[in-house]
Amino acid sequence: MPPPKPAPKLPGTAASREADRGSALSTAGASIPGSTGQQLLERKVTLPSAVSLNLMNMIGVGPFITLPLVVAALGPGAWLGWLLGALIAVCDGLVWAELGAALPRAGGSYAFLREIYRPAADSQSAGKPGSFDAGRFLSFLYVWQLLFTAPLSVASGALGLSQYAAFLLPPLRHGFAFGALTVRGTNLLAAGACLLVVALLYRGLGAVVRTAGVLSVGVLSTLLVVIVVGLTHLQAPLVAAQLHWPARAGLLPALGAASLITTYDYWGYYNVCFLGGEVRDPGRTIPRAVLVSIALVATLYLLMNFAVVGALPTAGLLHQAGSPAGSQPTTPMAAVLMRTVFPGSVGRAASVAIAVLIIWTAFSSVVALLLGYARAPFAAAQEGNFFAPFARLHPRHGFPHVALLALGALATLFCFFDLRTVIAALVAVRIVLQYTLQQVGVIVLRVRQPRLARPFRLWLYPLPPLLALAGFAFLLFSRRGAGRELLFALVLGLSGALLFAWRERQRNTA
Repeated sequence: MPPPKPAPKLPGTAASREADRGSALSTAGASIPGSTGQQLLERKVTLPSAVSLNLMNMIGVGPFITLPLVVAALGPGAWLGWLLGALIAVCDGLVWAELGAALPRAGGSYAFLREIYRPAADSQSAGKPGSFDAGRFLSFLYVWQLLFTAPLSVASGALGLSQYAAFLLPPLRHGFAFGALTVRGTNLLAAGACLLVVALLYRGLGAVVRTAGVLSVGVLSTLLVVIVVGLTHLQAPLVAAQLHWPARAGLLPALGAASLITTYDYWGYYNVCFLGGEVRDPGRTIPRAVLVSIALVATLYLLMNFAVVGALPTAGLLHQAGSPAGSQPTTPMAAVLMRTVFPGSVGRAASVAIAVLIIWTAFSSVVALLLGYARAPFAAAQEGNFFAPFARLHPRHGFPHVALLALGALATLFCFFDLRTVIAALVAVRIVLQYTLQQVGVIVLRVRQPRLARPFRLWLYPLPPLLALAGFAFLLFSRRGAGRELLFALVLGLSGALLFAWRERQRNTA
């Protein structure tokens, strides 16, 4: 998920510390927007730390809350969804690897889009008042969509927290219907968690980021415990069911729905690209970190799927006792697995322990996500490429309080949607308004700047970006009812274009 990833450095965090200014190959660092004096970013992120940072983003609460959704779509053949998600991640990751190695700047996508699509230096209209700068427009559009997708990512983490809280307090699963909207206790708890995080961060809580490494070890350990417990309690009929290719009507729509969820869980392998200004030997470190991270996480997710689906019957994985009729499969699978395979009081104690650990991890990931994402619109606003109020710092604690309040309010609102809707909207918007632009962009950059130093050239060019585009298109158009998320992405894109045009007119007439 962005799943919710308990990370100390996120896209927003990196973007907040260095605007896109200066050479892509500079090794001296850059000044931090909004800081006093000339503080420099040192290139001290090595390959092990880069892989660790990626893993913190990739492995969060996501796999613990989304496996039931994948199984609901594909049944025992859920491994297909994880495999296709991994293949799309590899193709997309190769694009990130080439761009990150060639343009090792803090800001990641923001810096890539500005560089790829900016007017050529020899263009007659370049730099003239009123001239259209596609790079400036698309980087603005990136921050505009982040203003909505970041809260969706935060909300998914809060909803994951509420799922495991409902395992400990079953009455949270019940609620009240208001027309077509049903508000459950889990929605209220998730919204309350977002408000609590905003309140904590508004008091200048920065220590959480420094503990994210410990939290990532905790969530990785939890994932390994789930895998080991599942593998040591496999049931032959359940294992056999997984080994057969799923032959069923409507397989492609089901595969699209499942792979959209798994794609969300893989995201985060590109986090090192947002720290490009701080990576040592970026031409080698960034590509290796991206590809190693994907390989490690894909292995863990496929093992997790095989272990859990091979040890826990589908009915137990999708529905827990006391769930409202017709509710979505939101079983806290790690806790249910422990309670199922271990007898009596041991199982109850193990399920409670792992539920508490995941709740803690989920809350911490929400803090880290909101803390980091608030810096992205702040950095763009300081550069003059976003709305000026977002550049304001809190007069006492010195954090971007306008951005924090805006993102926190939207995240709280999104908590009243179901998890599947939140994830689908998040993935659809980012594919349309960010990843597609980069897949096309890596080809555009090769055409426009053939002499640009590329320490890493993606393999089998141009197949990876074309396959990634095909994979993303499959995720968007193969699912039933995908029009809602695509309409949301279209509305965001059009509104962003109109706002950019209005701001450019104001800037040119000032």
